[in-house]
Amino acid sequence: MSRLASSIAIGPVEIKDPVILAPMSGVTDQPFRRLVKRFGTPLVITEMIASEAMIRKTRESFLKAKADLDEHPVAVQLAGCRPEAMAEAARLNEELGADIIDINMGCPVKKVVNGEAGSALMRDLDHAARIIEATVKAVSIPVTLKMRTGWDHASRNAPELARIAESLGVRMITVHGRTRCQLYNGRADWAFVRRVREAVSLPLLVNGDIICEEDAARALALSHADGVMIGRGAYGRPWFIRQVQHFLKTGEKLPAPPLEAQAALVLEHFDAMVAHYGATTGVRMARKHVGWYTKGLPGSAEFRNRYNRIVDPAEARDAIATFYAPLIVRRAA
Repeated sequence: MSRLASSIAIGPVEIKDPVILAPMSGVTDQPFRRLVKRFGTPLVITEMIASEAMIRKTRESFLKAKADLDEHPVAVQLAGCRPEAMAEAARLNEELGADIIDINMGCPVKKVVNGEAGSALMRDLDHAARIIEATVKAVSIPVTLKMRTGWDHASRNAPELARIAESLGVRMITVHGRTRCQLYNGRADWAFVRRVREAVSLPLLVNGDIICEEDAARALALSHADGVMIGRGAYGRPWFIRQVQHFLKTGEKLPAPPLEAQAALVLEHFDAMVAHYGATTGVRMARKHVGWYTKGLPGSAEFRNRYNRIVDPAEARDAIATFYAPLIVRRAA
């Protein structure tokens, strides 16, 4: 049975207990990354940044790439279809302090795929190779690659792309166990990821459908990967990374933080989002996170219906505190 590696080396960057937060558009912004980092993930990755937007130096792209000292090591994920643009964007992010550049060849979203980026690159491995080569040559920091198993079930070419990436100097590979055409439907095929393991000697992470500790153990066992990358399983649970690390090392489950600590965390996260984005956008962007944090708690559906109509930051913050207060008292009793 495959076990979590005690550490992996991504070039000069050592990653201990490799359970890593996946890059997720609209989710893994700086406020969320910093919370997850505090709970023990050894590496955080930014939201996907379009290389063309990065070299135009748009405000949104720089906001996504921004990282503070307490986040490092941090990887910046880039997506694009032009080798020269990917190279320039990689250089810019190295200058901004990124420790690692991650190339996105896994995003299945139509807007990205229609631009011949993300998982669309798995349909043209020669072009994918040109992008990888240009990016690796552009920077002195390590370059990693995230992909799917293939474009569709008839062309699951992840092992071939992995071999190409290794030959061009990529230092770690992550595979989401679905094809692009599956989007997020069906189940991630962790067993298929083992073919990538057999194709390359690079550090390998398995990704997709890791929602509980047992999922992580089974994904490792089937894929023979060195570690796991967790995406949607961390929604509303920035502490989940630590729980998975502990389980994979000891076989024991750590409890979630007590409700009082969770409430304080939600309020801290809310405040950080308002500070990061500004009042109007911060309140709006926080709604999905508050929904994930409160899901399953008594009265949460009614609370979210009210909360999602609030636009004033002070009122929204007070609503969160008011929702948790009686639940905390009830749990204590």
